[in-house]
Amino acid sequence: MAETEIFEPDGRAIPYADDHAAGPTLVLVPGAGLRIGYLGLLAEALGEEDFRVVRIGTRDPDASPTPPTLHDLAGDVVDVMDHIGLTRPWVGGHGFGGTLARAVAADHPSRAAGILLLGVEGDAPVAVSPLSEIPENAYDIARLRMQATARASSPEISPHLLPAGVPVLVIQGAEDAVMPPSHGHALREAAPERVSVKTIDGAADLFPLTHVGETAWPIEDYLDWD
Repeated sequence: MAETEIFEPDGRAIPYADDHAAGPTLVLVPGAGLRIGYLGLLAEALGEEDFRVVRIGTRDPDASPTPPTLHDLAGDVVDVMDHIGLTRPWVGGHGFGGTLARAVAADHPSRAAGILLLGVEGDAPVAVSPLSEIPENAYDIARLRMQATARASSPEISPHLLPAGVPVLVIQGAEDAVMPPSHGHALREAAPERVSVKTIDGAADLFPLTHVGETAWPIEDYLDWD
């Protein structure tokens, strides 16, 4: 598993981990309030199939004199991509990370070859949910609050946004009560020509960790084909 490094432009302290493989490249952004470590097993599974996976977290909440917007956080992702020499990877994430991936594609349309959504957020503000499989002690509360503020200040980056010109792959859990499958199906109905949906039976909101193989397989199939 790739070790976490810190990229510190202007003191923003953006964590990332790059496995440096030579195959198709995928950027993964973690869910709201979560660090990048839990996506390591998924990165390893994809790495076994020669994918290069770069996990990028959100900046240190104390690094900015004013609260960042989603546009600022999307800029952080692109800054890390520039730092390590990524030109046009697939960009995706889990929950909030997928919303941020859409902001990357919307703000920097030449930089995302496609969007991967591991669960699709709804309209409710980012928050710890009693319906979630994620334990409360896994959250970085300061980052969670920063992300919630960023999302509230950027309503134009909505959970329904489909940036033009890029394919979208949705993977979601059939038993996910936090990001229910209906969210992904609604996106597909809005743009069936470029949104594909894979639903994992028996999986809830932590499926990138609890159902690693079932998450990796459709990514491998789709990105290899693409």
